[in-house]
Amino acid sequence: MAGDVDPFTFEIIRHKLFRVTEEAAIALESVSGTPITAEGHDLMVSVYRADGGLMVGGTGFLQHMTSASQAVKHILADFSADPGIFEDDIYLLNAPYTGALHAPDVYLISPIHWKGKLAGFVGDFVHVTDIGGIDPGGFCPRATSSYHEGFASKGLKLVERGKLRKDVFETILNVVRDPGMVGLDLKSLMAASHVAKQRMLKLYHDYGYETVDAVGEELIAQSERLIRQRLLEIPDGTWRARQYYEQPETIFRVELVATKEGDTLTFDFTDTSEQVSYGINCSYWATWGAVFASLFPVLAHDMVWNDGIFKCVKMIAPEGTLVNARRPAPVSMATIGTVQLVRNLALIVLSKMLGACEKHRDRASGVWAPTNMHYHLAGVSAEGEYLAHHGTDTFAGCGGARAFKDGVDVGGFLHAPASRSANAERHEMSFPHRYLYRRLVPDSGGPGRYRGGVCHEFAVIPHDSAANKFTAVLMPGRGTEAPMSQGIFGGYPGCNTASIQFRNGNAAESPYDLASTRGEREERLGMGVTEIGETDIQYIRYDGGGGYGDPLDRDPELVLKDVLWGLVTEGPARDIYGVVLDLGSKRVDDEATDARRAVLRAERLGGRAPRNDGRSRAEIPRTRFRISEYLQLAGSGDEAFVQCTWCGEQLCPAGANWKDHVVVRRSPPSTAGPLRVDSGKFFLVEFFCPGCATTLEVDIVYRDDPPLYDRIVRWPE
Repeated sequence: MAGDVDPFTFEIIRHKLFRVTEEAAIALESVSGTPITAEGHDLMVSVYRADGGLMVGGTGFLQHMTSASQAVKHILADFSADPGIFEDDIYLLNAPYTGALHAPDVYLISPIHWKGKLAGFVGDFVHVTDIGGIDPGGFCPRATSSYHEGFASKGLKLVERGKLRKDVFETILNVVRDPGMVGLDLKSLMAASHVAKQRMLKLYHDYGYETVDAVGEELIAQSERLIRQRLLEIPDGTWRARQYYEQPETIFRVELVATKEGDTLTFDFTDTSEQVSYGINCSYWATWGAVFASLFPVLAHDMVWNDGIFKCVKMIAPEGTLVNARRPAPVSMATIGTVQLVRNLALIVLSKMLGACEKHRDRASGVWAPTNMHYHLAGVSAEGEYLAHHGTDTFAGCGGARAFKDGVDVGGFLHAPASRSANAERHEMSFPHRYLYRRLVPDSGGPGRYRGGVCHEFAVIPHDSAANKFTAVLMPGRGTEAPMSQGIFGGYPGCNTASIQFRNGNAAESPYDLASTRGEREERLGMGVTEIGETDIQYIRYDGGGGYGDPLDRDPELVLKDVLWGLVTEGPARDIYGVVLDLGSKRVDDEATDARRAVLRAERLGGRAPRNDGRSRAEIPRTRFRISEYLQLAGSGDEAFVQCTWCGEQLCPAGANWKDHVVVRRSPPSTAGPLRVDSGKFFLVEFFCPGCATTLEVDIVYRDDPPLYDRIVRWPE
């Protein structure tokens, strides 16, 4: 225990530090008037030490904890000497190449002083309503340079010794489209800073600054010990993942190699595509934060999120690539662009890594809410007021399937545990538009032994607007052809995304889903700005969560329940899960199901019946050398081999790449179900056990891209 702090006092202060961030977040939401903040929880409040190190990561979007730490350190470097950092100052920073993820993410950095000495900082953020870029709302699809993306500051003093600097405040409001809401955004941040500072000062008063600081120091040391110990429990090895960013003219790749050695972990993005001339790029600090946005909840879920966890992690992100762009490359869509891909990739490699460890295998997961297909609207209200509106539908998300349970349907974000979607009425109150429908999408979740969570779709039209139209800024840009919601250990991906404008649509007929929505002309927009007129309909569908394990291993009764609840339709139940249903009596036809599954397994092996289909997993001796859900290392010495844990088949010698010694099938994305696009560009590469035809893994590849080879080199003693 740090210093002379007894265990009881340590625990009391630890819990009070968490309450500081939670109370501040409540204040922020209470003052904010925007759905994206008050409802979507697109915010963050954390407490930092006097040197800028993260002491207690708070609530909100997790990637901002690390970026705000960098922002604090920048403020310290630039303002400490002259004129100095004074009591009750508040600094604003939103420059993406300095610390923020993109310009709309405004950080307020508030120093905390105790008895005239700098004691620490509060850092908080919201995505403001507008930042004055070339396109409304902060995301700028038309930007070709960071100079097109609006107001960005490397640090300026918004509040000086407790007094708002009106000149700075009014200057910011003068360059944005919706000054009323942006002003409220900034005031909500100031309110949260005030609450957090007051609570910290109360802690210093009650327990002494030295005691509280000692607890903070020990919390960082404790987290470092815990994360290093966890890494020591996991095999040493290398795990790979790849995702694609599709654009009309080309396909970009973000590739990640994660290497775990002893108590250290390295994330290497060396093979990632070069930066581009539109805003999907991200800065180094955005990529760093995105890695931890997945690492915190998956690998460090039971630890205090702080600087201690950073100390065992290294990141390689070559300059000039999508994950470490050079200024002035545009980055306004980073958080819904490359940042999202990095979060997905980090989740995939961490899940593979944890799946090789019996103790922690339950933390493995298919990809959650993979595309973050955000949209925002701009237009004029019936009263003639210009409004910018961020929808929260993307925050509804969907959960990836886990090693023990299905993914959560419309289950939010893994990287933002408190995220949520506002109800339709809240959106309609904030902006002149109306929802025609908003509903779950059957068959959207990735098939697997455990099914990925299903997503939702919705359609909106202009309503009660002075101009009877609005501008829609749409940012799918990916997921429309390449499946993004990758499954894990034989699980299949969820559906593709879709963004469709139905020109002169049939809103008067009250359509209730995509099939019933029509128009004289349909336009699909991958990424960009479009106008939705009085008679037009804007439709958006998200993608479902990735599956876990082979769909033919799924309990038929769970498939029956999914069909009865409308989450899976009868065709995929039969053709993907191999389950034949008697819906009249609401039961599984067990005999027909066994026969159907035998046929599907034979198809996987090119028509040959599996030779080991009579074996069950319970009959296979399990070793402690786990590779994945269906693979393990068996034997010893020169006789060691990779074995299927379902049927006992010996696949290859221990040192070989097992993917080169199994049955491989190259399939279109529609193999995973409806709403998957067969463009001829992307394919599923399925790897089957030659003995029992169990799906061992499913890679998603562009054209002839090679498979991804993982390697375990050493298991813990």
